[in-house]
Amino acid sequence: MTLELKNPHSLLAVLETRPGDVAEIRLSGRSPRGAWEEVATKAGGLKIPVHVGGPVGGRRDRSRDGGRSQVAVGVVRERSGVGLAELWTGINEDGRGIWLALDRLQDPHNVGAIFRTAAFFGVRGILLTKNQSAPLSGTAYDVASGGLEHVPFTIVSNLARALQQARDAGLWVLGTSERGTQDLDEVDHERNWLVVIGSEERGLRRLTLEHCDVVSRVSARGAIASLNASVATAVVLSTLCRSG
Repeated sequence: MTLELKNPHSLLAVLETRPGDVAEIRLSGRSPRGAWEEVATKAGGLKIPVHVGGPVGGRRDRSRDGGRSQVAVGVVRERSGVGLAELWTGINEDGRGIWLALDRLQDPHNVGAIFRTAAFFGVRGILLTKNQSAPLSGTAYDVASGGLEHVPFTIVSNLARALQQARDAGLWVLGTSERGTQDLDEVDHERNWLVVIGSEERGLRRLTLEHCDVVSRVSARGAIASLNASVATAVVLSTLCRSG
């Protein structure tokens, strides 16, 4: 399956990590500038077709993106996930690590933002659910701004079974919920954690909760009691990555 990416930083990451999966770059009649100029130059050096002028997007000649005319897209093949066993590679071999599991997240913007945050914090891998979840669309790739190229992922149909396999492999499973029994600051930072993030509307499923070793909360300090899923993920990762 191919995707049309509109974020030049996402395309630069693909060109750096798997250039063979870039089918073509389409530019409008305007001369590319900034990151898009870098995309065109790098793609040309790799003998990837760069088309100038004519239709840019797949459905419209000129679409609107953030109030500005779309000037370029890159057509790329979607990245393949890894096997579940490969996702756990490195447990207990090189210090503590953090993995993520996303339990039926349905907003591709949240998924992309989580991949970007995960790449920033050095997350080892991400579990995604196959059903009732946002696909890894071009939107997710663009919001991730390259993060999807740097974090291994696996898509599973049975998250509960995958969580049990993670525990068998040596990970501790940390659920996140505003109704958690333990504050996140009290969690042992030195363990290898698989952090489970619940869906935007319903949070973690009952069966998912049953496979968690700990269910923690980010305690509110103000009037709003909950956070957006991607923001909550950033808070959790920042907290767990602190030493001590």
